[in-house]
Amino acid sequence: MEPELVLINPWIHDFAAYDLWSKPLGLLYLAAYLRDSGFKVHLIDCLDIHHPEMMKTPGFLQPTRRKYGTGKFWRQEVVKPPGLEHIPRPYSRYGISPKLFLKELQKVKNPSAILITSMMTYWYPGVKEAIALCRKAHPRVPVILGGLYAKLCEHHALRFSGADKIITQGGMQAIKVAVEMLDYSGTKKAKALTSLDDLPFPAFDLLRAIDYVCILTSMGCPYRCKYCASPLINPRFLRRDPAHIMEEVIYWHKDYKIRDFAFYDDALLVDSENHICIFLEKLVKLNLGLRFHTPNALHVKEITPDVAYLINKAGFRTIRLGLETSDPGMHRELDMKINEGEFERAVRNLQNAGFPKNEIGAYILAGLPGQSCESVLDTIEFAAKVGAMPYLAEYSPIPHTPLWENAVAQSEYDISAEPLFHNNTLLPCWPAQKRAFFPKLKQRARELRKEMSIR
Repeated sequence: MEPELVLINPWIHDFAAYDLWSKPLGLLYLAAYLRDSGFKVHLIDCLDIHHPEMMKTPGFLQPTRRKYGTGKFWRQEVVKPPGLEHIPRPYSRYGISPKLFLKELQKVKNPSAILITSMMTYWYPGVKEAIALCRKAHPRVPVILGGLYAKLCEHHALRFSGADKIITQGGMQAIKVAVEMLDYSGTKKAKALTSLDDLPFPAFDLLRAIDYVCILTSMGCPYRCKYCASPLINPRFLRRDPAHIMEEVIYWHKDYKIRDFAFYDDALLVDSENHICIFLEKLVKLNLGLRFHTPNALHVKEITPDVAYLINKAGFRTIRLGLETSDPGMHRELDMKINEGEFERAVRNLQNAGFPKNEIGAYILAGLPGQSCESVLDTIEFAAKVGAMPYLAEYSPIPHTPLWENAVAQSEYDISAEPLFHNNTLLPCWPAQKRAFFPKLKQRARELRKEMSIR
């Protein structure tokens, strides 16, 4: 008899949350690998917008959904945790009701183990709540916690999450460690993982409905930006065979009628002519009418005229560029990703390839230690002037990154001891005067996006 496992994508507890192609891709890869290794896998997605019983659950408004599969989650306001009472915004649990979660848990009578993932460090209250309910439903079943919170805040997770074991590895190594922790006799021998192509396609079929599929063509990133955790999660830059990527895209489109795909890569276009362009050139010939989205942002310097033309021809519909700042001095200090003139050239190449302005967006970091409001405003104006929609991305301090110690020194919050204070809504590394000015920056970005969309 197959040993049964429960895999859980927990709730988000936050001031705001939006489904911008948000799926627990690592957990879905793990689910597929465990299933292929002889385990019977049950997935509980707390963020499931398609749960049929939510429509008749009191206290919830049906979430608005938008084109390409994005939209809002189910949401229920909850009490703010200690330390966040001063924030003048409602704090919510995003996802299905705890009652329905417990009901789903109880459907699995005798699980051998429960595995739960985690994302943002400051979302750990959702992890903690899910684990507490797992204890209620299955008090003697071991709970294993992995994901970003477990990796970046190991000691906090060990002390406060309630999990029995913590997986601190990332990428393929996390899957290997999970299998070693389970180590049940009677299952098939797990397939060796020597490359990304050894991984089965992620188990999106375990979801109640598939609005879109998230695609990973590589893991890691050759850049070493001081604010980013990618090198911590995946120290090596690994890539899949373009033929394997093609096989996966065709599989989801043919068997599940999927048209929207979101790339989760941190460095999708790096060395593109020897990787992603090989896949895209073959895809264009098939003329499948697919749509691709880049929520993780593209590296500006990789967008040549040929690349811009190809991604437009292949069906890219949501372009996000990693601008971060228009200040050359800050780039030299933080990432060295963009040289003078490269952003303008990339946007021009995209426009010449046929992308309209409302499909070209630029992420702009705000709230960095030592960053001025004037610098953010200048970058907003610069992006719009060049022809890219400005989108503010509030900085969240990430433990163990090169910028972490500077963040700790400049924050008024005790971000070392309490992950809740990593929440980017707090702008934790800006003083009160800058935080008070931030709504004006958001408003200016909105105004410019509106103006650009109607030109």
